[in-house]
Amino acid sequence: MNFRQLGRGTPALALALLLGAPLPASQAQDLPTRSRAPVTVNFVNADIDGVTRAFAAMIGRPIVVDPRVKGSITVYSEQPQSIRQAWQSYQSALRGLGFAVVESGGLLKVVPEADAKLQTGTVSVGEATAVGAKGDQVITQIFTLRHENPNNLVPILRPLISANNTINANPASNALVITDYAGNLERIGRIIAALDLPSNTGVEVVPLQHAVAADLAPLVQRLSDSGGGAQVPGVPSAGGGTTVLADSRANALLIKAANPARLAQVRATIAQLDRPSTLLGPGGGMWVVHLKNAEATRLATVVRAAFGAIGGGSGASTGGGGAPSPVQQPQANAGAQGGQGGASPQATAAVTGAAAPSTGGFIQADPATNSLIITAPEPLYKQVRALIDQLDSRRAQVYIESMIVEVSGGDAADFGFQWQGLLGQSGDRTGLAGGTNFTPAGGVGNIISVNTGAVQGQINLGQGLNLGLLRAYNGVTSLAAIARVLQSQAETNIVSTPNLITLDNEEAKIVVGENVPFITGQFTGAGGTGGNANPFQTIERKDVGITLRIRPQIGEGGAVRMTIFQEQSSVKTDTAAGTTNAGPSTTKRSIENTVVVDDGAILVLGGLIEDRFVTNKSKVPLLGDIPWLGALFRSESRERRRTNLMVFLRPIVMRDAESANRFSADRYDQIRGQQQTTQPQPSIVMPINESPVLPPRPGATEPLAPPPPGAAVPAVPAPAEPRN
Repeated sequence: MNFRQLGRGTPALALALLLGAPLPASQAQDLPTRSRAPVTVNFVNADIDGVTRAFAAMIGRPIVVDPRVKGSITVYSEQPQSIRQAWQSYQSALRGLGFAVVESGGLLKVVPEADAKLQTGTVSVGEATAVGAKGDQVITQIFTLRHENPNNLVPILRPLISANNTINANPASNALVITDYAGNLERIGRIIAALDLPSNTGVEVVPLQHAVAADLAPLVQRLSDSGGGAQVPGVPSAGGGTTVLADSRANALLIKAANPARLAQVRATIAQLDRPSTLLGPGGGMWVVHLKNAEATRLATVVRAAFGAIGGGSGASTGGGGAPSPVQQPQANAGAQGGQGGASPQATAAVTGAAAPSTGGFIQADPATNSLIITAPEPLYKQVRALIDQLDSRRAQVYIESMIVEVSGGDAADFGFQWQGLLGQSGDRTGLAGGTNFTPAGGVGNIISVNTGAVQGQINLGQGLNLGLLRAYNGVTSLAAIARVLQSQAETNIVSTPNLITLDNEEAKIVVGENVPFITGQFTGAGGTGGNANPFQTIERKDVGITLRIRPQIGEGGAVRMTIFQEQSSVKTDTAAGTTNAGPSTTKRSIENTVVVDDGAILVLGGLIEDRFVTNKSKVPLLGDIPWLGALFRSESRERRRTNLMVFLRPIVMRDAESANRFSADRYDQIRGQQQTTQPQPSIVMPINESPVLPPRPGATEPLAPPPPGAAVPAVPAPAEPRN
């Protein structure tokens, strides 16, 4: 190889550049002057280390060669060139061999290309302006974006980055961090500048002169979404990103388009549609307004009341102008006379048809299509339409979860001693009989009734431990004494959660229980001439169970105001004294109040905390008070009952369809999971081995099926110990 420097120079300098020897001090001071002179390099299959030392001498900076960088390199030029051009040729030759030049701490390094992204110390923000950061030098550059999302540009720029270099997005600072060759980063910077543009225009307000904004907005939106022409398969529509909203207060359209060209097209469409109507007569025109959320009959009544002095008076003064009369409910005891009709009146009521049209005034309602028909001049129609748009909004829904928690317990203890005796010899005409006779707390176990039942072949002793003494009287064996000891405990834990969903400011009701018949009257008398009786009874059926009736009203900040009626009733197993033929007895606990609860919060409505102690003692006067011995002349029972009843309420506001669907899907999956875990065990003898299960929810990911009851669950292997 040879190295020739054109211009002034000495053989000692050329030899020093070739061998990498240190230059004399006098010649080293002349290097910056000579570096401006053009050079001609001719290194053919030369050692990389020697060529690197030569270029280090030319640029006047030390270059460190990584030990992994080995081989031969070819760098030559036919014509004289500047040292900067020769340096770029050297870097290009290294890149072709899989090596790169990086700068770290002011020191240049020649490293393998795969490690260049880890050792480069040159970091540039914006354009690559660092000294020497040109051509094939690997640097790290940070591009800060103003409009575009960095995650959207990564898939576009990644194919343009070298295989051994990286590109990363930082959404927090909206920036891209790219490590690559400086020459490639200049090209990527120009691409980013061309792509980092505003994605859409600002909000444009287009006031209307003749048309109504609420009527024109859906039409313009459909035209914008369709692109104004034929849709090409596989190509997105031109109207993507265009939003058109109506401002009824200012009778204007709010437009946000993807680009200025699309905005101009939408404005031109509006200008063509915003023209005076040709269907208006001397008395005005007729418009049909299809409602989206509100009920036509109710809204017509409200609008007529608001514009009551227009169009011949309010709806209340015209026949049928008000709201339709409510459907008359059947009488409570209808169908139950004479013991007939086992269903509730709501179940036997006839299905009513659609409500009748609401007429009167200048606005009519058609319930069949949920539409309003307005007959008015155009200025009045614009005012009415603005009012309708404000009232015809989607109403939020409220999910109410009522939790009725009852924890009760009772302890009872009963101890008594009874005895009967007969004094006298066999054959005596007179004798002396005596004893004690007590009725236990349960009403069973009286010594006289036990002996009487024994004679009849029926022995009915009370519960608990019974110790008796038998004795024969005139050949008849009977109880002479009986001692009874009983202690009982009862615990009850009941949680009821009646839940329901209703619209804002709409009353909802749920009843979970039984429909129990109650006798309200009866008659028994002589019949006709044959003397046959003709008895009959009148029966009224009532709901017994849990009843929740609630009307929620969503307030400011998510607070929910609710008018609540909650009742819990049940049929008692025993009847009151003297009412055996009067029907069953019921218990009742009810709460009726108005509360305010925050969205998702739990509020206690009320409850009952009761601790009752009852003592019953029966004894023989004076004798029952004798210490120790008096136990033979008395019977005692004690009972203690504790009742804790609390009612809680938890409302959840669902303002859109997404939250309602998400909440319903959660409850659907919950009940389906419970059905899957309660499947019967497989049986060969009985062919029915599956119970009904809800079908999978559309779009839901089916979880792994749980193992059947009784199936062996495979053990999970323990993690292996880490090796040193």
